[in-house]
Amino acid sequence: MCNLYRMTRTTDEAAKWFSVENTAQGANVGQEIYPGYPGMVVADGQIRTMAWGFPLQRKGTKGQLLKPKPVNNARSDKLSGFFWRSSFEKRRCLIPLTGWAEAQGPRGAMTRTWLSVPGADQFSCAGIWRSSDEWGDVYSMVMTEAAGVAAEVHSRMPVLLAPENYADWLMGDPAAALELCTPWAGDLTIDRTGDPWTRSSQTQLF
Repeated sequence: MCNLYRMTRTTDEAAKWFSVENTAQGANVGQEIYPGYPGMVVADGQIRTMAWGFPLQRKGTKGQLLKPKPVNNARSDKLSGFFWRSSFEKRRCLIPLTGWAEAQGPRGAMTRTWLSVPGADQFSCAGIWRSSDEWGDVYSMVMTEAAGVAAEVHSRMPVLLAPENYADWLMGDPAAALELCTPWAGDLTIDRTGDPWTRSSQTQLF
């Protein structure tokens, strides 16, 4: 499952690429996006910033409320479930990115393996969003089973969308949108790095 991706284009560049209004000008969006951090999405004909991950309330061993957990991945075979259904049916979005990462290697020494679409300045994957009391507007990345070279890295991958499928994902009926939740049939580039998966400076905002 994807817990890290990067978007190295600015909000202005993304808005121009999608031919939509940029309402996220000046937003503090990092080039590497982690769960609980802000990222850019295309929703309602605009580039917007939202927090990555639907808040999931948790309780401690004594019943006390803990800080919510950001649920940043939505499995395509679970979209009809209570947690995701309303967002999938009513609020789908596009998530622009330039690559996503998976952890590989032995526990305690995992490194980052990046996957991307070769020759693409940026590409898009499927997302859903909603408003939350905890963090404002939030989004989650839709995942499907991995295939091809992506399956060498992880059993699941983001639902990548070709530009000709953007409208069906954003505005099509749920049945048509669900048909798009298939493994990417095009080429992918894999970059296995020696960069550690976790960084001591990483601090979640929420």
